Amino acid sequence: MATAATERLRNYLDAYHTLGANASRQPAWLRGLRERGFARFCEVGFPTTKNEDWRFTNVNAIAQTPFCLARDARRSEATYSDTLDACRIPGAACQLVFLNGRFASELSDLGNLPRGVRAGSLAQAIAQDGASLEPHLGRYLNLERDAFCALNTAFIEDGAYVYLPRGTVLEAPICFLFISVPGNDPEMTNPRNLIVAEDATEASIVEDYVSLGSGVSFSNVVTELVAGEDAVISHYMIEREDRQAFNISTLRTQQARSSNVTSHSLLLGGGLVRNNVHPVLAGEGGECLINGLFIGNGTQHMDNYMLVEHASPHCGSRQFYNGILDGHSHGVFHGRIIVHKDAQKTDAKQTNRNLLLSDDAQIDTKPQLEIYADDVKCTHGATIGQVEENALFYMRSRGIEETDARSLLLLAFANECLDRMKCAPVRDYLRDLVQGWLPGTSHSTNGNSARAGEVARRWEEVG
Repeated sequence: MATAATERLRNYLDAYHTLGANASRQPAWLRGLRERGFARFCEVGFPTTKNEDWRFTNVNAIAQTPFCLARDARRSEATYSDTLDACRIPGAACQLVFLNGRFASELSDLGNLPRGVRAGSLAQAIAQDGASLEPHLGRYLNLERDAFCALNTAFIEDGAYVYLPRGTVLEAPICFLFISVPGNDPEMTNPRNLIVAEDATEASIVEDYVSLGSGVSFSNVVTELVAGEDAVISHYMIEREDRQAFNISTLRTQQARSSNVTSHSLLLGGGLVRNNVHPVLAGEGGECLINGLFIGNGTQHMDNYMLVEHASPHCGSRQFYNGILDGHSHGVFHGRIIVHKDAQKTDAKQTNRNLLLSDDAQIDTKPQLEIYADDVKCTHGATIGQVEENALFYMRSRGIEETDARSLLLLAFANECLDRMKCAPVRDYLRDLVQGWLPGTSHSTNGNSARAGEVARRWEEVG
């Protein structure tokens, strides 16, 4: 067993040295950051279920697979045309396309962004003006706490970079499209995204992860989002990769005074998916909303880990996550709120709701509060249920076929999360996407979704 573990570590060591040779022109501060990340990963290795944060998710399938660095997947533009069309959000300000983690300028649409706004390749931004990125890149992640963040840091190569100067207001979203092109051997990508929003900015950012073809792949993603004072930023994460894909993603947000950040997650694909969202409300009067929907089928495993830190007074946070699980799928919601000693007048709420559509589907839910201040308002709860048979009967008695009635109930449940998305083009795009993924959902709701929402389900309280 020790020999096998050593061989797996040597595989990552070889990949690290290969990347280091190719990234020899990176600035010294970035090389030092990568070295610290790799040293930490070698020290702790992959997490196990003995780690409380990974109690419900076994990553042995990742740890035991000999991943190599993903190859260059550039082919003719025609190869990707259908994927680009299907993943294009109408009215987007720009679409940055990445193939196996590397920026593909020939496939990207940079649009017509306002003066001073930057959106493009992280690797190019480091090469052109690394000094402006140094104060932010890697400064907020806790490498000691998360081995996957340490691994990503060790393999920083490319990803998306967005800079919004003070006072910028973008009506249309900026979109990142990450396309995995699996090869004959298991391949690994480590996209690193950095979003810096200065004071009084407003924007929406969309990250979309898809697969082109089938095969074993591992996307280990880290996004750092820095929100200045009075910034209003919406972040959307869409995961719909192949069923043989592993996807571990981390969104780390740092919020200044009176900033407002929303995180929306939609998990649809992948075989093993872990979605980490970690906002830190570092400035007084900040607010954050964490909103998500996950839909699992077959043997999919979808883990949602939320860690909200209230570090300053008069801040508010809301967490709303809905899960729909069918087949033998397994869902996890672990929502953790930490209210630090100085975070008086905190207002935090956490809710997780789940529908199990089969006897073999499973959900583990763990709302958690850690409060070190004495003047706060915090609540949490979780519910698990099934589609209510009386609701189906009610709708069928009004002439709606059983399949359509069930679809309406599921869509109404999903819409609880979708309706919280304020960016209309993204919300409408995701609503159409969800309709195609829901078990047995019809694309025609016949105007009955409002009534369906009233009779959607009966909950069994578990927390």
